[in-house]
Amino acid sequence: MSSLNASLASALSGLSADQGAIATTTNNVANVNTPGYSRQVPVLVSSDPVELDPLTIGTGVTLQSIESIRDPLLEAQIQQQSQGQGQYSTLASALQQTQVSFTSSTGDIGTEISNFFDSVNQLSTNPSDLSLRQAVLTAAGNLATSFNNTANTLTQQQTSLDLNLVQTVGQINQLSGQIAQLNNQISNLTNLGESAGSFIDQRQQAIDQLSSLVNVSVIPSDNSLTLTTGNGSPLVVGQQAFQLQTQVEPSGLHDITSQGNDITSQITSGQLGGTLQARDQQIAALKGQLDTLAAGLATAVNTVQANGFDLNGVAGTNLFNPPPAGVTGAAASLSVAITNPSLIAASSDGTAGSNGNAQALYALSGQGIIAGQSPADYYSGVVFNVGNDASNASAEQSASALVLQQLNDQRSSVSGVSLDEEAANLVQYQNAYNASAQVITTINDLLYTTINMTTLTG
Repeated sequence: MSSLNASLASALSGLSADQGAIATTTNNVANVNTPGYSRQVPVLVSSDPVELDPLTIGTGVTLQSIESIRDPLLEAQIQQQSQGQGQYSTLASALQQTQVSFTSSTGDIGTEISNFFDSVNQLSTNPSDLSLRQAVLTAAGNLATSFNNTANTLTQQQTSLDLNLVQTVGQINQLSGQIAQLNNQISNLTNLGESAGSFIDQRQQAIDQLSSLVNVSVIPSDNSLTLTTGNGSPLVVGQQAFQLQTQVEPSGLHDITSQGNDITSQITSGQLGGTLQARDQQIAALKGQLDTLAAGLATAVNTVQANGFDLNGVAGTNLFNPPPAGVTGAAASLSVAITNPSLIAASSDGTAGSNGNAQALYALSGQGIIAGQSPADYYSGVVFNVGNDASNASAEQSASALVLQQLNDQRSSVSGVSLDEEAANLVQYQNAYNASAQVITTINDLLYTTINMTTLTG
């Protein structure tokens, strides 16, 4: 009788374990299209046997746990690649917008430089012609306007990137808070001995999103984890989230702080790193180069003007308003200083028919007055670098996206749900469940027979 009861208990354990396995398989199938879901598997272990000297009798099976299938090394690689993808994607987008300002077929700085020197060359053919003099002033005004527009466009783009930076910091803080909350839920369930697989999946998905925004380091700990930026500034420590802050600097742009420390220069990847690289390095460098070109060109033209004489035989004055001290802002503020065409100093000897100084002005077009290069060559170099940087960023983005896709495919092959595999498992667990049920039916019949026999015997 006792052996039948023991067999019944073993069969019931199989029934319960297989029921749990079927539930796990059903959950996998239901989440086949759920983003970030990791396939779960039931862990079945043999129950502790009973010693009945001289025999050892098994006591069935136990559903010990339900585990999610993950590859920690692959997860770390995806996080690292997500950081690079976020950086290059943001940088490529910003540089492609910047490139538009330097590739216009009309009205760009390079075209206006050529137009200005061409008008000066035309003036040298008839230096007393007021219409040719007016053409020089018009070309000079167009050149100044082109500098102004391009510099202002770059400043507007910096401002737009700065707004994106503030929004990105807000997203980082939101995800950090979400991860801290998930840490708490995972810890509570784990301490109760229950499966926290779904919450771990949600946390991993949030970490992937966070990695695309900022360079982040993940430090595992018991039932939890710690997240920091690449330089070690805390984002999440266990169940506590630490907020990043932004503060406006005298330049009008925002810096990023953590616990009161400025960490702007230490953010190197993710969308935040790409935004900072575009705002503080690429665009800032372009503005500096335009300022150098505008200041150098204005100073050189004004110097030649001062060496000549206007149509009235008076010593020449500035054609362009002098650039500000320190060059910074020269492109945005460049303007024409005179409105009277007769004040152009085309003469080299004070006579109205002299064109010596006009020729000297035109000669500037081929002289190395800007960092050892002619104005046109210097600007061509700027345009080339803009295009080259945009092309390189785009190439890096494409390469990074390809690698990230491959890593995600690998993760899917490890952690994703295969309907074919789950169908096979379902048949296996169903057959085992049916077998356990059949055993229970058989034992029940035996018990019934035994009880009847005992009753008849009694």
